[in-house]
Amino acid sequence: MLRIFQLIFLLGSLHVQLNGVGAFDGPHIRLLDGDNECSGRVEVLRHNQWGTVCDHGWDLREADVVCLDLGCGLAESALHGAAYGQGSGEIWLRHVQCSGHEASLMRCATVLHSDPHCTHLNDAGVKCSGTLLMPSLSLLSPHAVFVAGEAVRFSCTVLLGHHLSDFHLYKQGVSTPLVTQRVDQSQTRVELTLTDLETFHQGSYSCVYRIRGSSPSQLLASPPSNSINITVVELLTPQHWYNTSTEAPVGSVIKGQGFNITCVTKQQYPGASFQLRLSRSNGTVRQSLPALTPAVTFTFSSAQSSNEGYYYCLYRVQLGGRTFISRESQPLPIAVRDPDPVLSPMVISWLVSGLTFVVALIIIIIVAKVLCQREEKPSELERETRTCVDNTYVALSINKI
Repeated sequence: MLRIFQLIFLLGSLHVQLNGVGAFDGPHIRLLDGDNECSGRVEVLRHNQWGTVCDHGWDLREADVVCLDLGCGLAESALHGAAYGQGSGEIWLRHVQCSGHEASLMRCATVLHSDPHCTHLNDAGVKCSGTLLMPSLSLLSPHAVFVAGEAVRFSCTVLLGHHLSDFHLYKQGVSTPLVTQRVDQSQTRVELTLTDLETFHQGSYSCVYRIRGSSPSQLLASPPSNSINITVVELLTPQHWYNTSTEAPVGSVIKGQGFNITCVTKQQYPGASFQLRLSRSNGTVRQSLPALTPAVTFTFSSAQSSNEGYYYCLYRVQLGGRTFISRESQPLPIAVRDPDPVLSPMVISWLVSGLTFVVALIIIIIVAKVLCQREEKPSELERETRTCVDNTYVALSINKI
């Protein structure tokens, strides 16, 4: 029962100041005699007359409401004792109590049973930031280099969290936010995650928060935070081909002759390299060359049996402490063939036949010369023999032709 009476007493001590709210369609609050338009003595308009606010219970919660209402950011200080000079006329509000989330001082509660003794020596004042505080952006992901398809996580933080509506993640050069996260009014930190990264997402990022102004439809945007750069790596599958002598059949090289394999990619990164992998029956052999240009050639001066197998090209790059390797290219089969013999069997057969004919011809000529050099008159047998030799010589000559 005691708690019920305490609750009734508490509710009776607070009174929501709603009288005359509908009359404030125009400006209903202003700051006077300050250093700029966002500092000064607080005055409110009531019954078409400007009056001041008593500083009883005046703190940063009430000052924040004033600053936000005027589009002056957040309160840096809530001032007491007519710090910006004494006003004149009525003291319209005494002992205002705001939660900090109201759209206007006129929406705040006032304590009815407080000390009513206020003079213009108690006029309240505020000093506003002029603009909203800059948020801070940090990278939650353990690295700043990503491969396409991964996600990056940021954290956006603001020191003071009043009237917060949402946080936005912006990429430099893009006018619309890539990520938006709504928050509770008092939440000062939010995680912003960008998923399914593409090369388009590479660049510089900053975050912005928005707060609610004097009306639910009025949103004030903070200045952008610090910037964070991310890199998105997209490694394309390399292409490859090989070159060798024209005598070699397709898909093969001739043993002892030179050949080369060229790897090429359309996407290039600094410090990258090409790796050529040879898969053969007795294991795998790898070699690499720096990718100073989009195409790199691996040269083999003398093809051996150990060069036979399936060749694959890969593209490899190290960025931001991470190693990225592309998919392997399609297999390139290469066989090593022995060279063809210098003399084919047909050529050898022709050479043997020709050599036999020459030897036979030489023998016949020698025999003929010996017979012709005899000093005696040739007998009838010798003449016949010589005639036979001559005829044979002629016949052999005709056959040669």
